[in-house]
Amino acid sequence: QYYGAKASINVWTPQVTDQYEFSLSQLWVISGTFGNDLNTIEAGWQVSPELYGDNYPRFFTYWTTDAYQATGCYNLLCSGFIQINNKIAIGAAISPRSSYNSTQFDIGIMIWKDPKHGHWWLEFGSGLLVGYWPSVLFSHLQSHASMIQFGGEIVNTKSMGSHTSTQMGSGHFADEGFGKASYFRNLQVVDWDNSLIPLSNLHLLADHPDCYDIKAGKNNVWGNYFYYGGPGRNSRCP
Repeated sequence: QYYGAKASINVWTPQVTDQYEFSLSQLWVISGTFGNDLNTIEAGWQVSPELYGDNYPRFFTYWTTDAYQATGCYNLLCSGFIQINNKIAIGAAISPRSSYNSTQFDIGIMIWKDPKHGHWWLEFGSGLLVGYWPSVLFSHLQSHASMIQFGGEIVNTKSMGSHTSTQMGSGHFADEGFGKASYFRNLQVVDWDNSLIPLSNLHLLADHPDCYDIKAGKNNVWGNYFYYGGPGRNSRCP
């Protein structure tokens, strides 16, 4: 049982090569089965030419209560997420952004459940309360989350018949490490008494490791962390 999640996410500008593809890096707070009753709350950054008309990484939120079928939306495109703060715009381009072998930038994101009213809150950076998802939106998430996920996702439309060249993260594989590959650091979950705790049972998954991969580690400064991403299409990922 989880009541929230927190991480710092390295911000890059991955290339998205097709108008109908996207590249994102985010937290997922999940409950229900992976059938029609899936509840998720999601937040992070995404590059989506279709949604924003450009190629900048943008701060975004998402929610669904029926496995992405009829409910839910990005940002404020439908009613659901209640924004309480005008210091940050949901859907805003994030700046500054990291560049290869140069200065690295990341954003802190935390999602957690208020024990008193049951709403799921979103915090950006160090303490900026952006708003909340009311508990009445959800079925399973009214009580708690059953799974937390951190990572990247892209859409591969195969519009040219081959694997997309849309990048994930920095567009470089995890092996390249700091300054070159994108990272998530200080991964934590929120437990039943609203405490942030480090992760215990971390499972790594890369659906297509020749296209995008992942590598985890742990130290005293970054806590649980991982590098992830890749270029998409290459000789091993045709």
